This record gives sequence, C-alpha cells and structure tokens, in this order.
Amino acid sequence: MRNSLLLLSAVLSVAALGTGCANVERKFGRGMANAHELIRAGEFRRTMEQSALFDTPDQTYTVGFIRGINRTFARTGIGIYEILTAPFPPYGPVATRYLAPEPVYPDNYKPDVMADSLFETDTHIGFSGGPIAPGVPGNRFSVLSGQ
Repeated sequence: MRNSLLLLSAVLSVAALGTGCANVERKFGRGMANAHELIRAGEFRRTMEQSALFDTPDQTYTVGFIRGINRTFARTGIGIYEILTAPFPPYGPVATRYLAPEPVYPDNYKPDVMADSLFETDTHIGFSGGPIAPGVPGNRFSVLSGQ
C-alpha cells in the first residue's frame, strides 16, 4: 500500500509538471480579474457610459443602471466559476457572446502601469518619479514632476 501511494504521487507529480500550467495560469488570472468586478465596477461604469451615448438620456439612469448591475454580477459569477475550474479543461473564456473575456473599462478611462520604481527605474539617480503618497485620495504630488 505504501509503495502504491508513493508511485501514485510520483506519477501525479510528473504528470503535473509535464503538462505545463500556462493555460491554468491564464484561466485563473482571468477569473481573479473578473471576480473582483464588484469592487472595480468597470463593467457598471462602461454600461452606464454606453447607455448614455447610444440610448436616450432618460434611459441612462434606469435601463443603463439595471443593465450595469446585471453585467457586473454576470462577470463576477464567471470569474468565480473560472477560479474554481481553473485546473480543469477547457481553458478558453466563457460566455464571450455576452461579455468580453477580459475586464472592460469605460472609454473615458484607460488604466496604465503604476509609476513605481519597480517598473520605471532611473539608472542615473537610482529612483524614478511617482506619487509621493499614493494611498491618499486626490493626491497629485509626485517626485520629479517639475510642477
């Protein structure tokens, strides 16, 4: 019995290492990004914005609001599903006819990488610019901004 458990664990380890985990990582990462939609609210903001642009202004605060809530919950549910089923195939995105595979943002906001010394190092002085106190809401003071 002891030898069979040792052999089984060795076979499972070789199988896990031999199959690779790029698809699992991609599916799990997509699930994590989508599961945080309740906090991020990007789908809600984009739906409200699109409703204001393509529907009448009267429908922005009614139909756009409800549609935004529905799409937010749908994206969160898909994210939780992808987290739970990450180790198992299929690894492609789910429900792509209704939602985009990756999280969306409103057209008036495009996120970028933080100005951090990890991403933007200056070789001459040893650090780069960025916000002085990034945790303070509304803070616009930054290192080396010249303003």
